[in-house]
Amino acid sequence: MEQTLKQYDAALEKCRDIFFKKTADYGTAWRILRPKSLTDQIFIKAQRIRTIEETGENKVGEDVQDEFVGIVNYCIMAQIQLDLTDADGMELPAEKAVELYESKAALTRDLMIKKNHDYGEAWRDMRVSSLTDLILMKILRIRQIEDNKGKTIMSEGIDANYMDMMNYALFALIRLNE
Repeated sequence: MEQTLKQYDAALEKCRDIFFKKTADYGTAWRILRPKSLTDQIFIKAQRIRTIEETGENKVGEDVQDEFVGIVNYCIMAQIQLDLTDADGMELPAEKAVELYESKAALTRDLMIKKNHDYGEAWRDMRVSSLTDLILMKILRIRQIEDNKGKTIMSEGIDANYMDMMNYALFALIRLNE
């Protein structure tokens, strides 16, 4: 587990660095996006990864790892958006955005530790393409929950699905760097 935490933290640090730099460049323009739009942004990235995995062609030239980083950061943005309202304002101070990012990243890391224990690090024996498929499946679940106006009968909520997708993307980053 110690190796996993070290690799997880390194992958998350790369995502965090990009988020912080883009926040410095663009502010929190992403605040205009509704959670549904963020779900669709994650879908676009995961679908691109799947297409590249299936065809072996990458015509845009951007690295698949960059798409997994984008998934991580969009998952955090989506979790933040679920908590904020229009009354919080569109533009957040950079310090507040960083604070919210760190909070959601810590919650998701804690969830990973618990699930990783219970599942015995099964992700290490999975193909990256399976992690991609799991992300796409979670997107479909989120869309269904969104269509049901956030109501579930016995399933996890939208936030838990965003955390799972974030962890799958971080696992994929770890696997791609091994």
